[in-house]
Amino acid sequence: MTTAQTAPPPPMRLRELVFGAACAAALRAAARLGVADALGESPMAVEDLAAAVKTEPKPLRRLLRALTCYGVFTERPDGTFAHTDMSRLLREDDPHSLRYITLWCTEPWTWDAWPMLDEAVRTGRNVVEDLYGKEFFTYLNEDAPESAEVFNRAMTTSSRQSARDVADRLDLSGSTSVADIGGGQGFVVASLLDKYPSMHGTLLDLPRVVEHADPRLREGGDLAGRVSIVPGDCRAAIPVKADVYIVKNILEWDDDSTARTLRNVIEAGGPGARVVVIENLVDDTPSMRFSTAMDLLLLLNVGGAKHTTESMADRLTDAGLVIDDISPVNPYLHAFDCTVPE
Repeated sequence: MTTAQTAPPPPMRLRELVFGAACAAALRAAARLGVADALGESPMAVEDLAAAVKTEPKPLRRLLRALTCYGVFTERPDGTFAHTDMSRLLREDDPHSLRYITLWCTEPWTWDAWPMLDEAVRTGRNVVEDLYGKEFFTYLNEDAPESAEVFNRAMTTSSRQSARDVADRLDLSGSTSVADIGGGQGFVVASLLDKYPSMHGTLLDLPRVVEHADPRLREGGDLAGRVSIVPGDCRAAIPVKADVYIVKNILEWDDDSTARTLRNVIEAGGPGARVVVIENLVDDTPSMRFSTAMDLLLLLNVGGAKHTTESMADRLTDAGLVIDDISPVNPYLHAFDCTVPE
């Protein structure tokens, strides 16, 4: 029976770290095979699990053995395998599922890009354009549609989960309107409209994004009468007037794009408008291993960056915003509550 290891000595820990790709690959394999979905509430023999996911039993046991070392699945004394709290997150039907995040972070392009991290660090620019001759999202949509679909589903899952935390954290009482800028499918604005039944909302994002907005916001949905869906690029213009603007996890591009977006928000809201910027941070948070890894991935694919508290605050104040409060939304998101000065 294998178990999750704790505190190995430095030489062994470094050996484990340089084999980190094996762990990522094992998680990807388990997600693609649907192992967590096939494993029910009762422990299963590897032969039965292999039959359910259409694999050979011996290689599947090796895969499961590797994952149990990290606390993903557990092997019982009789040789059967059972779920852990972590393995359940690989199930597609789990309300907190991370299956598509697991797939997104291990997509084929990532295996091409990670070995070039030294080049990205040396030059400060993304490597994806060198690899594929195209800007990252152009490459995804034109040449890797399956990966683009994984990305969309990963972002949908992540946004839906964090939207509840954002709505719980934000006090918008006294405001009559809220605009979610670059808000994807609109889960944040939907959660806020649920919380404040008299509030009007606006969702702004690229046309190809908002056409797949949460059905509740579209015609016939229960929130459609209180929301406007505006196709547009927030880096170009924000033709939306609101009391409060939510800007969540989109200020990770190059500095020019970030500055243009903030300038457009300020121009749209005008003096007195409230602007809430929500971001992952790479300093002083419980999620630093995750957020710093995402920071490096952003460097590789789009030349972007996650922010420290200081770097995010600098960008907001340089744009002309007054920061009233900085506080955690959950273990991996922080909110910068700002005002456009009078």
